[in-house]
Amino acid sequence: MNDSKDPLLLDHEVDGIKELDNNLPRWWVWLFYITTAYAVVYMVYYHAMGAGDLMVAEYDKEMAVGESIKSAAIARFESSIDSASPSTDPVVIARGQQIFATTCAPCHGVQGQGIVGSNLTDDYWIHGSTFQDSLRTIYNGVPEKGMISWKDSLKPDQILASASYIYTLRGTNPPNPKPPENQQQPASDEPSPFE
Repeated sequence: MNDSKDPLLLDHEVDGIKELDNNLPRWWVWLFYITTAYAVVYMVYYHAMGAGDLMVAEYDKEMAVGESIKSAAIARFESSIDSASPSTDPVVIARGQQIFATTCAPCHGVQGQGIVGSNLTDDYWIHGSTFQDSLRTIYNGVPEKGMISWKDSLKPDQILASASYIYTLRGTNPPNPKPPENQQQPASDEPSPFE
């Protein structure tokens, strides 16, 4: 039996396990040194000297660029509303139908028949009957009637797609449509209980 000790075996033992004193691979050691040096340079450059932008400043710059792009797109869309026409592209109409199903159908009904919101299938439109009127209504909303402005939630091309889909609903005959709202209801023969 050979009692000579392995030179890599350390003296301590835990639960029958002995630790080997292996050297780390050189590439790992150099990688550790490089990352440590990089961390020191990073700290000096960004935190001590303040020469570079920290994450919050980078985020603010990116947000400013994004806001300028968004503002330019909105300005182009707003200036084109008066000359806009509904899209006849089936892909755009299908996209508009998807948007309508998720954002408009809860109030206007799946088929545009009107629930809380107005009926979009008849010719009695409260806020104007042209395609451009529909664009403005979707874009600005009708806050006094509970319809939010979609300009902060939808992109201009999404507003155009949904308005194009709504344009296709006009003249359809869904079951149980909401009665026309831009006309006065006929007077009832029964006296009002508040008179």
